[in-house]
Amino acid sequence: MSANVMQSASTVRAESQSGALASNASVALDVVDISKHFGGISALDHVSLSLRPGEVHGLIGPNGSGKTTMLNMLSGYYQPSAGSIRHRGEELANATVQRRARIGIARTFQKPRLLPTLSVLDNAVLGAWPHSRASFLATAFGLPSVGREEKALRAQAAEILHGIGLGHVINRRANLLDHAEQRFLEIARGLVMQPRFILLDEPAGGLTGNEIEHLADVIRTLREAGIGVLLVEHHTDFVFRICDRVTTLNVGKMIKHGTPDEVRADPEVIRVYLGA
Repeated sequence: MSANVMQSASTVRAESQSGALASNASVALDVVDISKHFGGISALDHVSLSLRPGEVHGLIGPNGSGKTTMLNMLSGYYQPSAGSIRHRGEELANATVQRRARIGIARTFQKPRLLPTLSVLDNAVLGAWPHSRASFLATAFGLPSVGREEKALRAQAAEILHGIGLGHVINRRANLLDHAEQRFLEIARGLVMQPRFILLDEPAGGLTGNEIEHLADVIRTLREAGIGVLLVEHHTDFVFRICDRVTTLNVGKMIKHGTPDEVRADPEVIRVYLGA
């Protein structure tokens, strides 16, 4: 299983995700003093974090602490009230969802967002849209170049699906998948995008123990491939086991950032989230 996942990650590895670049802070996705207000409510209040290539960064905290708001800010669904989001010198705070996808920011959702009547393969291929070069006219007239591109994209998507463990359901309709299969399909679709960073919103939710171990294999392989992973998750044992760094939020504020051991031992994190 791990070997198949490694094959999947190697398919999406690009020059920008190489080990040499993974240690270069200039290619990080940097959040600097981000705030987000909804009327009089502060969902995020001057929060900073840095998502680096080849690193798994955990984001934890109680319900309502601002975790999903942070994912929505990074992926472009929300624009900040204040602060900055930067990558390679480009300011992304007001960039569209489409622009962020094109520079390599993919994400999943708490509830998988799939097209239910399309096949697993067709759902995965949708992740390739930032890399499609076919013009409207070329597509309308069915030029040979369009067919060649589509064939290549479908082959890449199929390889990723096999690698992540969904090869046996590749032609099945998405609404016939079980919960875990839908979770992994959404991750596979993100990988077809060839991301530099992938934002995972509670991917372990509803998974069995064996499925969580498979998820751990997938995330470790993404890290080895040089992809930056931001993991929002309530399974704190899983977070502390898989992450390189962890940021803890509470009511929109950052209360602790550091290694898993540092965060787990912090008295304030214990008080507001982990319990005694």
